[in-house]
Amino acid sequence: MVIHLKDIGLIRQGKWILDQINWQVKQGEHWVVLGLNGAGKTALLHMLSAYHFPAKGSIEVLGRKFGQDVLGEELRQEIGLVSQTIKSRFYDSDSAYQIVLSGGFASIGLYQTPTDDMRERAQQLLKDLGCFHYANRAYYTLSQGEKQRVMIARALMGQPKLLILDEPTNGLDFLAKETLLDAVEQISLRPDAPTILYVTHHVDEILPIFDKVLMLKEGKVYRSGNKSELLTEPILSSFFGTEIQLTWHDKRPQIWRK
Repeated sequence: MVIHLKDIGLIRQGKWILDQINWQVKQGEHWVVLGLNGAGKTALLHMLSAYHFPAKGSIEVLGRKFGQDVLGEELRQEIGLVSQTIKSRFYDSDSAYQIVLSGGFASIGLYQTPTDDMRERAQQLLKDLGCFHYANRAYYTLSQGEKQRVMIARALMGQPKLLILDEPTNGLDFLAKETLLDAVEQISLRPDAPTILYVTHHVDEILPIFDKVLMLKEGKVYRSGNKSELLTEPILSSFFGTEIQLTWHDKRPQIWRK
């Protein structure tokens, strides 16, 4: 089991941000976490990464039980996290190559000497993610799409068992968004592919590789299960609180408000 949450609750500033969260993710599954702003998606991700600990319930991630054998730093070395919070912490003067290399040490900035194997892996990831031609450019000169692909390459440096992508297409134009989604799909096809959690509030970003969906609403699980059963007009209309029209194009859902 990759993730096992039972009756989880999380309090922040006296308010239940998450409550009664039950969720299981098995090896080999790729999930979308779907919810509007304020649904608790980012709080859930930070808890999975051991930045937050639940006020109630039991949680196990990658075989580690919180409250018993979880050391945050050790767990996070097995998780590749791409989020706005992480991205904003990097030094603008660092090159794309340096940032990817830092993923091998799970550090912000490169303070240790990488091995030859690490350098080769970083270069290969830059090539795989289409970043190699700007590997030596300063981070601050990159476009939003280029930065996101560098962040994903960095997240893969430590060969994580779990890859968490928190709304990775925010701020991207149409072409940059589709390029990034193509990269996510290619990652899922790798022989050493990690379990992927893709967090979004855009239904059209649910790629064919994702066959499971967790729907979060107001800090609670609205529905959880097979994409084919949950992505229907009645369920989506109830979830979003408005009448939804659903169509499929290239095995990806598209929705409109009726």
